[in-house]
Amino acid sequence: MTSNIEKDDISGTSTTGHEWDGIKELNTPLPKWWLYTFYATVIWAIGYTIAYPAWPLLTSATPGLLGYSSRGAVAEQIETARAAQKENLDKIAATSVDDILKDPNLLAFAQAGGAAAFKVNCVQCHGSGAAGFVGYPNLNDDDWLWGGTPEAIYVTLKNGIRYAANAETRDSQMPAFGADGILSPEQVAQVASYVVSLSGGKADQAMVQAGQPIFAENCAACHGEDAKGGRDFGAPNLADKIALYGTSFEEVKAQIVRPRQGVMPGWSHRLDDATIKQLAVYVHTLGGGETPAPATQ
Repeated sequence: MTSNIEKDDISGTSTTGHEWDGIKELNTPLPKWWLYTFYATVIWAIGYTIAYPAWPLLTSATPGLLGYSSRGAVAEQIETARAAQKENLDKIAATSVDDILKDPNLLAFAQAGGAAAFKVNCVQCHGSGAAGFVGYPNLNDDDWLWGGTPEAIYVTLKNGIRYAANAETRDSQMPAFGADGILSPEQVAQVASYVVSLSGGKADQAMVQAGQPIFAENCAACHGEDAKGGRDFGAPNLADKIALYGTSFEEVKAQIVRPRQGVMPGWSHRLDDATIKQLAVYVHTLGGGETPAPATQ
């Protein structure tokens, strides 16, 4: 490689003085239009950082001469949307859940608002399709621990279940029949066999017969003599095939020995009443909601 700068014989352009294997590097200047465009973008960038928030500081950024921020723009858009929805939200806040279902316009608005609120607050436990998981109820079926009327769903959402932060929460505790020694291991197995048989599961008939009187003495007070549950206590229906923690013998036995007590937060501390009503309407209309009780005079 040589460092002698000279002009190329063919193009007449000066070289950079670099040469590899007889190939010389030409010192061709950039086009004027490209340079001017580049200078313009530099000037534009400097002006932009002066006019808009740009340079990071220790705890914030330079505010810019125009005072614009994307956060402020979004806040303005949210306020505009809230103002447009205010009329319907005020109506929902002043209307019972049962009556919202009777008003087509309010019903459509509440369903849309409830669907949005559900995606933000409820899908983490109940799933995006509200089908639930182990320990989290399926909101699409017609099996309800505390009632599936619009008002019952509203109360559950508002106050929660076994939610210590709300004094009005729905509360019930199933005894740990095995862990606390209320029933012997043999009795636990017998009553578990009886419970499994109620929903058509396979169980030893001798164990089932032995478990029936144990159930009547220890479980019927909450679950009912027919084992179809008691909504005053949030006691599940044991005669169907729907269960939070499984319907197999081992799963049922585990729940009798040391029951898992699920907790649902009461949303009144986080959501306003209109949003909770919209959620109640949405959940009720998923498919498993029950008809509101007739008004009494």
